[in-house]
Amino acid sequence: MARPRIALFVLEALPNARVVRRLVADYRADIAFVGLSNAERPSSGGLTGQIRRHLARSGAGILPYLAVNFGLPDLLRPLAPLTQAAAGSGDAPEATPLKTLCRRLGIPTLSIDDVNGPEVAQRLREAAPDLILTYHFDQILKPETIGLARLGGINGHPGLLPRHRGPVPTIHALAEGPGSFGMTLHRLAATIDTGAILAQEFVPLPPGTTATRAAVALHAHGRGLLDGLLDTIARTGAMPEGRTTAVLPYCPFPDRAMLASLRRRGLRLTDGQDLREALSLSGTVR
Repeated sequence: MARPRIALFVLEALPNARVVRRLVADYRADIAFVGLSNAERPSSGGLTGQIRRHLARSGAGILPYLAVNFGLPDLLRPLAPLTQAAAGSGDAPEATPLKTLCRRLGIPTLSIDDVNGPEVAQRLREAAPDLILTYHFDQILKPETIGLARLGGINGHPGLLPRHRGPVPTIHALAEGPGSFGMTLHRLAATIDTGAILAQEFVPLPPGTTATRAAVALHAHGRGLLDGLLDTIARTGAMPEGRTTAVLPYCPFPDRAMLASLRRRGLRLTDGQDLREALSLSGTVR
């Protein structure tokens, strides 16, 4: 059987950037198009509205995490040609912003304000992908959107579902303690992170790992799981049924009390090593 045609939806940021770029380069013949989420879309309140919400819920302690994971990669992306030249990384996929990489590879891209809007629906109907893959994507697909792909969809979640479902599972795993980190691939469903589990592995991480570094490591680990799953789909022509589980409570962005507890225990959302990685994201190859 032929490998499935994929519509890939991502929010390019520190946790997923290198692994997704490599994925796109390796699967270039199988990717129908790449949907790039607009993190500052009006429906989410724009940049100012989002910062206000984060400050109201989490306080100023969340700002370094947001800056390293999202802010710096976004701000520095236009400088990639200069940083690549300075680092000698040339056209290496891992060091090339995703939109630029897709243009080089001849893969169409779409900037997405509303993943359930008419523009995305039209693109899915025209491209007729076999499946949708979301790999660090910040918008929730409705059933009718998922249904526009023949086999449905897969989501990569850097957590051990059904625990820690929500946008920042590595923060909740960090708070829970050692042995709480892992990677899950599951079917896309209308309710956040509740689809049947298709592949899952516990991933041991070294002491002192920040929530940021855990997210990077888990997304990278998920590449092996994803390759195996896509091979199974190519061989059988079908999406595995997966394993259903009980739905556990949703885990949102942390509140002030959680961040204070993490600080008292010497646990960090991000650190200088993560900052250096964010600064080098579009200039060097690891």
